[in-house]
Amino acid sequence: MRKILIIALVGILLEGVALAGDSPQFRGPHRDGRFDEEGLLNTWPEGGPPLLWVAKGLGKGYSSPSVTGGKIYVPGMTDETTAAIFILSAEGAIERTIPVGPETEDKQAPGPRSTPTIEGDSLYMISGLGEVYCLDIPSGTKRWSVNILERFGGPNIMYTLAESLLVDGDRVICTPGGPDAGLAALNKHTGETLWTTQGFSDPASYCSPIIYTHNTRRLLLTETANFLVGADADSGQFLWQVEHPTRDGIHAVTPLYQDGLVYYTGGYQAGGGAVRLSDDGAQVEPAWKDETLDCQHHGVVLDQGYLYGTSHMLGNELVCTEMATGKVMWKTGEVRQGVVIYANGMLYIYEGPKRGIVHLVKATPEGFQRAGLFTVTEGDGNHWAHPAIANGILYIRHGDALLAWNLRPAP
Repeated sequence: MRKILIIALVGILLEGVALAGDSPQFRGPHRDGRFDEEGLLNTWPEGGPPLLWVAKGLGKGYSSPSVTGGKIYVPGMTDETTAAIFILSAEGAIERTIPVGPETEDKQAPGPRSTPTIEGDSLYMISGLGEVYCLDIPSGTKRWSVNILERFGGPNIMYTLAESLLVDGDRVICTPGGPDAGLAALNKHTGETLWTTQGFSDPASYCSPIIYTHNTRRLLLTETANFLVGADADSGQFLWQVEHPTRDGIHAVTPLYQDGLVYYTGGYQAGGGAVRLSDDGAQVEPAWKDETLDCQHHGVVLDQGYLYGTSHMLGNELVCTEMATGKVMWKTGEVRQGVVIYANGMLYIYEGPKRGIVHLVKATPEGFQRAGLFTVTEGDGNHWAHPAIANGILYIRHGDALLAWNLRPAP
């Protein structure tokens, strides 16, 4: 009886305590905008959750923070031309700055925009100029670096490269956009080429690749300038492409998968849709198309069979769509264009480019239900960086500043 009471008491004490995890790469541990957090606040007080700290001095850039092992890794600029990795403590103090070399000076979005992928003591990243590198975190030196545009003969793109690298086993997967090398895998220890997508040639876009298992096959999915693309994740064998034209070849939203369907979208009134995979994943056929959710570069999340994202030019609103059918469940102009991520049954939406409003919205197909909002007032430039959630904390990078809010209930 005493043991039962102890177990019950522990259960009561744990109720409302955030069960959390790290965020070692772009859009969370699974690269799909979903963060492994439980027990977070499901409503916010007026003014939002408590602001823990603001770190300044990161320079220009639109990268998200990667959070792992009690440290925060944020790319930024130390001067007009040199990028660096800023390593922060859990309390927001800049502990180290590791210069990593030249970075894009694109006038619309200068500075790094790729988010580092952290694995153990290694950091993998790509610059807007095409340099893929592996950084040894303890020493601050590069173990290796490769300019993938030079190696594979691909052109740089209008706003320069912005994908975040996918580390898969011993491979670093990237999008050079070269002849017979739309996608490529590098040895994560040496930078040597392991495979390229022979038979597929298309310039890169701004999309970060992802891997899903369909039946027993691991599929590599991404969007390039003109296509939704599927390849075998292990061999690099090119499998299929689906044409999806959009203005200036801009695709920046990672595809999503569920029950044999692959969802894709693009901004500039391109809309999106879903294709159905064959049993072996080697072929696709159209499932449905949609003209409501034309997400530009802000990400779409999938929860319990429903897609959530913000439209760009077709309505500039928050949209909920059924994954299986493409049916629009609801849409609202209460939330404008912004980055969408998910944790603990809730959507976190960071509006940009000028507004900087952060919305908390319940993830439900039953209708729009807002649960809180606040405005990001620190930092500078456009509100474009994707937020991250780790260990019960919401991180938002806004130009020179990184801000952290406590999402956990008060003890």
